[in-house]
Amino acid sequence: MLPDRSFFDRLADAAKAETLPRFRTGTSVTNKLAGGFDPVTEGDRAAETAIRALISQQFPEHGILGEEHENVGLDREHVWVIDPIDGTRAFISGLPTWGTLIGLRSNGRASMGMMDQPFTGERYFADGEKSWYRGPDGEHQIFTRDCGKLSDAILFTTSPHIFEGADLVAYKSVEEKVRLFRYGTDCYAYTLLAGGHIDIVVENNLKPYDVGALIPIIEQAGGIITTWDGGRPEEGGNIIAAGSRAVYEEVRALLAR
Repeated sequence: MLPDRSFFDRLADAAKAETLPRFRTGTSVTNKLAGGFDPVTEGDRAAETAIRALISQQFPEHGILGEEHENVGLDREHVWVIDPIDGTRAFISGLPTWGTLIGLRSNGRASMGMMDQPFTGERYFADGEKSWYRGPDGEHQIFTRDCGKLSDAILFTTSPHIFEGADLVAYKSVEEKVRLFRYGTDCYAYTLLAGGHIDIVVENNLKPYDVGALIPIIEQAGGIITTWDGGRPEEGGNIIAAGSRAVYEEVRALLAR
């Protein structure tokens, strides 16, 4: 049995009850990375716990892959992929571009997904066939756009500082050819792409939970999301997302040099 939209909404609501009350309140932050900064908040852990509790109750036969707690049953037919707060740096800075990512894999392939931004009241959802937006301006099906060519494209990435060495050179080769580039929106960038507002997202070293919910939202809106070498993106890594095939091929050619 597979979940419906209402169950995804229940999961997002459960996470929202843990994250939103802690947003812009000076919530405590723990650093997970020795020698660097990889923040996690009590909201991250509490939201994932709430999501897992509902999944385990409703779909005990499903596996769960999450950022903050132990993975369960990754070899099962259906596996949930959870990032309770994607964009924790934005969250602790008071910037409303973080989101809760809830994805579902079926036989290893991302099939359904939701991105919830509780502060702005926006939800993006892929139901297995189509992608949808629900927010302050109503609900409607969403589609990526075709800007025609790379020189007319809008590019987003979390930060140029995520790239090093050859990856940085490759990324810069794309950035210098687009019309406009912006930084710092984490998962929100991918949903803007799915909604037809921007054209490209390029990032590297992503984890499966960073993209699991976003893959179906982009693909079911008509877009393309792969690794830099054209492979499936479910396991993360270096990622390209684009609104059209032509622009995707231009970006891939530059990143492959």
